[in-house]
Amino acid sequence: MTTCWVTKKNNAFIRNGSKLLEKLVEICDGKCNSIRRFSATELKKATNNYDPRKLLIKHDYYKLYKGFLQGRPVSVKKFRNGDREYEYCFNDIVYSSKMSVQKRFVKLLGCCLETQIPILVFEYVGNRTLGGCLWGSEEARRRPLLWIARSKIAMDMANAFAFLHAAFARPIVSRNINPYKILLDDNHEAKLSDFSYAISIPEGESHVMRSLVVGTVGLIAPEYLATGNFNEKQDVYSFGVFLLVLLSGQMMLDLSRLAKEEDVLLPDHVKKCIEDDRLNRAIDSTIIAEGDWPGKEQQLQAFAELALRCSSEVAEDRPSMIDVSKELRKMHRSAISCRQQQGS
Repeated sequence: MTTCWVTKKNNAFIRNGSKLLEKLVEICDGKCNSIRRFSATELKKATNNYDPRKLLIKHDYYKLYKGFLQGRPVSVKKFRNGDREYEYCFNDIVYSSKMSVQKRFVKLLGCCLETQIPILVFEYVGNRTLGGCLWGSEEARRRPLLWIARSKIAMDMANAFAFLHAAFARPIVSRNINPYKILLDDNHEAKLSDFSYAISIPEGESHVMRSLVVGTVGLIAPEYLATGNFNEKQDVYSFGVFLLVLLSGQMMLDLSRLAKEEDVLLPDHVKKCIEDDRLNRAIDSTIIAEGDWPGKEQQLQAFAELALRCSSEVAEDRPSMIDVSKELRKMHRSAISCRQQQGS
């Protein structure tokens, strides 16, 4: 029995090591930050054999557990078994490794190659996601997200996506801007997690074509949905919808609006509210309840208009993430300045 287990472990290690090397060459030209290797035994012990009580987050294709390694809390990511999950896992390892230099991404500490699908180890941020804070249980929503916090999350995430698009010779497209993939610590500091769907645009190419469209309904750009072609503008579209989620606290796609004869897609809904001069109908009640402050209406209007430019149905009309990042930085500074005036 022991010999059989050791053989399976060794076979998995060889297979996964070869796959990792292949991905490193494909994505990083073989160059990347060092990736520490953990044993399957270490990670079992760290998570108390993947105790359900240690479960932090459960997604369609992976589970995230809290563990302890050398007395330090970590997050252990275990993918579901499957061919597609196998590809997602290696994407996550390699792209997360590339992002370790940027503080707005959850840092990869290492992985275990001894299991059928590698197990990943990340820094521990917590179990709070932006999606959970907006739409989760009463306990998850116990600390309301005020406008200053939302403005900072928007700015920080814009910086993260601008980094993806501009910091490398081959722009990286996330294809997965989702409120449940954004982790928040106790101070509402945001970090982006999960590169399962990420892909690099080949040098000399302007688009990538994939027959399988992946992403979250309501966040997928219309041209990607229609043709399978995408580039950085897919992320810009998703980011625009994400900004509207921050502003409104509403889901990207809400079928319940049909009963009220309203648009089910969030960009269409907010656009109609602006056209009817009723933007307040699209703003989260938490932000309304904060009361007035100098320039509040103008700030929220500018934020909504930027979000709608990003989520334009015409890809060429969307700004770059660098430009979005600059605008959101100005907006956040303005929001802080106005609040300081209010308090003085």
